Amino acid sequence: MNMSRTSSCGGARQRLVVIGGDAAGMSAASQARRLRGPDELEIVAFERGHFTSYSACGIPYWVGGDVPERDQLIARTPEEHRERAIDLRMRTEVVEIDVAGARVRSRDLDSGAEEWTAYDKLVIATGARPVRPDLPGMDAPGVHGVQTLDDGQALLDTLAATEGRRAVVVGAGYIGVEMAEALINRGYEVTVVNRGKEPMSTLDPDMGRLVHTAMEGMGITMVDDAEVAKVLTGDDGRVRAVATEDAEYPADVVVLGIGVRPETTLAEAAGLPLGEHGGLLTDLAMRVRGHTDIWAGGDCVEVLDLVSGRERHIALGTHANKHGQVIGSNVGGGYATFPGVVGTAVSKVCDLEIARTGLREKDALRAGLRFETVTIESTSRAGYYPGAALMTVKMLAERRTGRLLGVQIVGREGAAKRVDIAAVALTAGMTVEQMTALDLGYAPPFSPVWDPILVAARKAVTAVRNNTR
Repeated sequence: MNMSRTSSCGGARQRLVVIGGDAAGMSAASQARRLRGPDELEIVAFERGHFTSYSACGIPYWVGGDVPERDQLIARTPEEHRERAIDLRMRTEVVEIDVAGARVRSRDLDSGAEEWTAYDKLVIATGARPVRPDLPGMDAPGVHGVQTLDDGQALLDTLAATEGRRAVVVGAGYIGVEMAEALINRGYEVTVVNRGKEPMSTLDPDMGRLVHTAMEGMGITMVDDAEVAKVLTGDDGRVRAVATEDAEYPADVVVLGIGVRPETTLAEAAGLPLGEHGGLLTDLAMRVRGHTDIWAGGDCVEVLDLVSGRERHIALGTHANKHGQVIGSNVGGGYATFPGVVGTAVSKVCDLEIARTGLREKDALRAGLRFETVTIESTSRAGYYPGAALMTVKMLAERRTGRLLGVQIVGREGAAKRVDIAAVALTAGMTVEQMTALDLGYAPPFSPVWDPILVAARKAVTAVRNNTR
């Protein structure tokens, strides 16, 4: 078993072990290395895949051809990490965490060899796993998830080898709508099968209906409120259709966009604390609760929702990189915290932009909040300026206090990033009345004289004033 060593200065050199070589894990390793040199801190990182430090969020755009080369999604290669004195072991999977013994057991996926590695400090950054229903035919050739670069390459290989041009996307969340766009760009006839009543369950149904209508206008066949029963295969064993209880949808390729769950199998087996969504629970320093020398970050953890005050699971690269920076700072002898999130996310399908932050109506109800909702239509630029595009903004505000609770936006060019205004307002705990006085940038090419966010805020102020119960 590998043990901690002694530095050249005579003091005990500590060992940091990192499980997971993507955003959170390698951000933590890199930040810790910036703060503590190799003589003070040995860093060993395990990654079971072929790639490190890459943008999983960019995979749909690589598949769709917007990003020409896979390697453009890679921020730092294994060799670059090793040049910074990080012992990065690729194609090596950690299969057990021994908390009492402060060690992990790893397996080389090519040779099958196993070994134990001791740690003084441990970072768990195991990410999330795609939801893959246990249904007949789900493992057939031609059925793909898109969680990793390896997944993306496998899908591209299938697209290149398949003569047919019919694709079915299962699920209509962020991954689903982005993959629908990618396949449209590849010249496929796309059908999206969604178990929800509307696409984008991260939006309220009335806003999801706008997405549905727009996607149909792009030539995408939308099948909502439908549960996939099985994947049908041909005589060659390959996928030929997706079946629901009521219909069959021909498919030469199937892409799963059902969502992800925290990958916490190792953590659960080790007895580490998990939340109601299955993610690891940490304190503000990203230290696993009840464990002094174990940290966790990225898609495998739950985070505090600053609006509702509840824990939630959000799989986003922005959070994972921040978690890694916080963990690396604390492991490296500094101090940093991650206070929480307001649930901001943006996406697009073709030229339709989709954004949300804060609470949906059902989130506010679940949190026991009383609220008003308003919806407005506006334009991205002054109405008379060329290129002005319509957008719909929905806003939730708490009754009596007028505190902003959430914003959803669906529109064309220039719509989505306006959600950042609301994200800042939510983080600051602003009321909708305070928002109306925000000094936002204005010129006809960029905004109407009253920005759509401010128009919604003004309407929300009126709604709150008219209902003071």
